[in-house]
Amino acid sequence: MPKAVTVNRMRCSFPSCSVNEALARSVAASFSAQMNPTCEEVSDIKCAVSEAVTNAIVHGYRDSIGEIELILKLEEDRTFTAEVRDKGCGIADVEEAMRPLFTTDPEHERSGMGFTIIENFMDSLRVVSSPGKGTRVIMKKKLSMLPIRK
Repeated sequence: MPKAVTVNRMRCSFPSCSVNEALARSVAASFSAQMNPTCEEVSDIKCAVSEAVTNAIVHGYRDSIGEIELILKLEEDRTFTAEVRDKGCGIADVEEAMRPLFTTDPEHERSGMGFTIIENFMDSLRVVSSPGKGTRVIMKKKLSMLPIRK
């Protein structure tokens, strides 16, 4: 299978402050707009990116401030990719962390549904993490075949 050709990409970084979760949502929605996605697709992207950034803030950095990197890519085959990276505490057991209702922060009423929500809104989800080195959350969504805005 031939590799998809990237038509556009961008990268931004911001402090792991909760107010920047809205920034990440807006950036992802605005960037995806050039592919003329449906309203539902934009909503799905915003929710998934929001969950990944919130996870980095709440679980990756816990009570400290670190840097979150958001990398967005659009491919010729209409695949939208969002990658959220942090250099926080990392995840010891990714498989366990992806189980619905698993949380490392039950005292703050965290539902443990972040990765499950991402999986439901995106076509694919990959989580790469190492304790003490941070986490990468890579999400992909194939956008519908509406005409592309130029």
